Amino acid sequence: MSLELTAAQTVEMWFDPICPWAWMTSRWLLEVEAVRGVEVRWQVMSLSMLNDGRDLPADYRALMDGSWGPSRVITAAQRDHGVGVIKPLYDAMGTRFHPGAQTDRGRVIEESLAQVGLPAELARHADSGEIDELMRVSHQRGIDLVGDDVGTPIIAVDGVAFFGPVVSPVPRGEAAGRLWDGCVLVAGTPGFFELKRTRTVGPIFE
Repeated sequence: MSLELTAAQTVEMWFDPICPWAWMTSRWLLEVEAVRGVEVRWQVMSLSMLNDGRDLPADYRALMDGSWGPSRVITAAQRDHGVGVIKPLYDAMGTRFHPGAQTDRGRVIEESLAQVGLPAELARHADSGEIDELMRVSHQRGIDLVGDDVGTPIIAVDGVAFFGPVVSPVPRGEAAGRLWDGCVLVAGTPGFFELKRTRTVGPIFE
């Protein structure tokens, strides 16, 4: 399937709030919105859900077991208050988790709900599976587009989806636009699946 990006075209991004690489990609997409005129729709996924039941190293299993909460809370907020709360709540959580380096997930959730003006009682969903089936709908739609051997971020344009890009630091201005142009080009090339090299730096938050 070929892919041509037109003005004001909608792009979807799936993220898990705890993933620093998804955070970097999301900040890049904000730059892309400014220079390429696309509109990003934000979708929740869950690395904990993706890895549920998998045989993982003990330290990563502990991380996954403790990381359900933020995605659950954003999903519950979306259900009760509409899709417009997804991005501001993600921004609030992500700023605390990533540039802010906060590790207390309960506190991050509490502070983020307050910042966005959402009810504090939404935090109860962090430790409950009540919202999981609704979260799975969003999560699975992203996974169905790219396969379950990748994680977050996932980006989709006109039904063509890809994992990534994984980038650090965030390209700004026209540099962000050029990276976007390249991603659209390769993602829309029939038969193209992967382009990768070893990471030599971690997320560089600016």
